[in-house]
Amino acid sequence: MAETRGRPKSANSQAEVEIEKVEKQLEAFEQNVKDLTLDRMNQAPREDVEPQTKLSSNDIQKNKEIYLKPERTIRRMDKFNEKFREQYNYDKEYVQFIAENRELIGDDIEIWTGKYAGVPCEFWRVPTNKPVWGPRYLAEQMKKCSYHRLVMKQNVVTESGGYGQMYGAIAADSVIQRLDAIPVSTRKSVFMGASGF
Repeated sequence: MAETRGRPKSANSQAEVEIEKVEKQLEAFEQNVKDLTLDRMNQAPREDVEPQTKLSSNDIQKNKEIYLKPERTIRRMDKFNEKFREQYNYDKEYVQFIAENRELIGDDIEIWTGKYAGVPCEFWRVPTNKPVWGPRYLAEQMKKCSYHRLVMKQNVVTESGGYGQMYGAIAADSVIQRLDAIPVSTRKSVFMGASGF
């Protein structure tokens, strides 16, 4: 039975029943929110969004090539693990991509990178909606920038007591991409992977 300490006393038994129903719905909602684990949130569907920049291959070739360099670098005191040398060499290769800021459309992206121990942390300012060249780890860091949106959805619950239908709220989540890096290829190939990087 629900806790009745803060509940107002009512002479009407129908009001008491309604208050108990509301308390049960609130408890079910709280349990649903508690059950939101990271694994369940990562299974949430991603929202499909149209790319902001639509450039043809001719437009890409006419654009001035922009090569990014970090604006600020902070040395780390830890030591680089040589087991990751091959992966690090792959990640630091420059790739061409179009950065998109989905939250503040048109604003430059300011982002820190520092994936490997022993490698300095770097601050980047990336122009958006135009092709740029940057290290692969920078593009991958931008692709990871997303968040989970929790929304309240109304579900119809049919009451077995014959009182009709009740409307209960549950939490549902979706993944919103905040920043994105779209690969640019001037060559047409059917063998290009899905990610492009």
